[in-house]
Amino acid sequence: MTTSLFPHRLTDRSAFDIAEAMLQGFDRHYRLFREASAAAKARFERADWHGQQRAQRERIEFYDLRVNEAVDRLLREFHVDALSMDTWQQVKLHYIGLLTNHHQPELAETFFNSVTVKLLHRSYFNNDFIFVRPAVSTEYIEDDQAGVKPTYRAWYPTRETLHATLVTIVGDFRLEAPWEDLEGDVRRVIEALQKAAGLPLSGWRLRANFQIQVLTSLFYRNKGAYLVGRVINGFTELPMCLPIVHGPNGKLTIDAALFSEDDLLLVFSFARAYFMVDMEVPSAYVQFLRSLMPRKPRAELYSALGLQKQGKNSFYRDFLYHLRHSSDQFRIAPGIKGMVMLVFDLPSFPYVFKCIKDFYPPQKETTREQIKGKYLLVKQHDRVGRMADTLEYSDVAFPRGRFEDELVAELKHFCPSLVEEDGEMLIIRHVYIERRMIPLNIYLQDATAAGDTAAVERAVVEYGNAIKDLVAANIFPGDMLWKNFGITRHGKVVFYDYDEIEYITDCNFRRVPAPRNEDDEMSGEIWYSVGPRDVFPETFGPFLLGNPQVREVFMRHHADLLDAAFWQVHKERILGGHVHDVFPYDPAKRFASACGGVPEASS
Repeated sequence: MTTSLFPHRLTDRSAFDIAEAMLQGFDRHYRLFREASAAAKARFERADWHGQQRAQRERIEFYDLRVNEAVDRLLREFHVDALSMDTWQQVKLHYIGLLTNHHQPELAETFFNSVTVKLLHRSYFNNDFIFVRPAVSTEYIEDDQAGVKPTYRAWYPTRETLHATLVTIVGDFRLEAPWEDLEGDVRRVIEALQKAAGLPLSGWRLRANFQIQVLTSLFYRNKGAYLVGRVINGFTELPMCLPIVHGPNGKLTIDAALFSEDDLLLVFSFARAYFMVDMEVPSAYVQFLRSLMPRKPRAELYSALGLQKQGKNSFYRDFLYHLRHSSDQFRIAPGIKGMVMLVFDLPSFPYVFKCIKDFYPPQKETTREQIKGKYLLVKQHDRVGRMADTLEYSDVAFPRGRFEDELVAELKHFCPSLVEEDGEMLIIRHVYIERRMIPLNIYLQDATAAGDTAAVERAVVEYGNAIKDLVAANIFPGDMLWKNFGITRHGKVVFYDYDEIEYITDCNFRRVPAPRNEDDEMSGEIWYSVGPRDVFPETFGPFLLGNPQVREVFMRHHADLLDAAFWQVHKERILGGHVHDVFPYDPAKRFASACGGVPEASS
């Protein structure tokens, strides 16, 4: 049994003032975060897509700005760099007291940690000084003030009033833009609901508890707004998500009706940009969403809601818990080793760990700061379901005994500036963590060896679709080799190697000039000048299409990727101000498809 180091009495008045100042710093952060998120409604209504993208990028920076402001204030006003450890412990106790009736206690605890670790040595990163575990419960928090919207509303329609109720539910969000045909959209929603239930509405037995529960804020991302809720009938619960978009004539329309967990998992994928949602009690939103997607980690839900620091904190707690209840060892990750990143994993844990090497082969002209800049670019960009989100950590302490010696040797050889052994701990100063996926090159090898032509075709088609989705989002992957892409359990191909990405608009796509003479043609050497951002798409083929089966599928579906004109056209569209449409669900579920329209490529 361990003895707490906490003081028996709260004797230092300054400790309360410091705790109060830290909470004020958090409250300022969350107020600004909510304001930016709430403003997404107006941007959606006026179809201000560039403004929406800009706001999404800027909001990511809010947290670090507020943490630095809090640190500066504490140093300036309270001289916390000279505080005794006894006082620091009292600060935490006072802070816990201040959170008793707070609506975002878990976020405030994470903010406290972020500030504290900037001021204390890592030897104090324990439960006496920071929140290693949550201290304040998030269960059943609700804003009880008069006139404040609850987390969700419940509606109790009958068979006869279901249509009218759904019209009212959508109308209650008071979107300030005209609808194309809301009545018709709702009819299609009911048809989709009947299909999901496997029964016509007339055949339903409506139980006493039949209801529709809907979160009171819409979820905004890119050019869409998402109504999220659930349908309850007896012991049956169906998730519900209605994507709302601007149609071709600028009027609002419900684009699809999604009623399965798998549908929502795609909408809330780790490979997509963060939502903008106005939430007074974020833990209540996370709890509601987990009831729709029980397989979705809580950490990923916080991140999807734009609270990526809370997502990081929750993930790290899950990771520590897993370490305590597992015994396997960290190892060099299987697959082709990267030139820039050293990748390792823990077989029992579904993530990989990536460290930037200290040195690279001569053909890689880059720096650590440039690589970190690429990862930040991805974090701030619309990932369109094709780029894996990354969690970035500093000064992570791993148990040295859980590392294979071969891995430690590799780390010390390729990343000596990032590795430190401290007693029984191995400290890694900077690491990225990503969801583990099957590398696409390994997937294709296995499918080819097994003679699974259907799997090969699906993967190659998905790879090309992934490239095209990235192109539409103004991203050139740089290194398009199969090994830099992974395939998810949903069969989606996702890009995860970011050290060579560029904006499409920064690249110069060229055709290979014709040889000047026979000597040029026979030499095997490049006879033409190449600028630093020149790209020659027709040269992709020899690197990608050595497998005849893969080549046949690729040329049938995606031969345009080898033509400079394809890339040039998209570059001009983007420069002209076009913002791509992103449909994070099966295109066959789009109402436009059912009505005979031609759906745009889904991502």
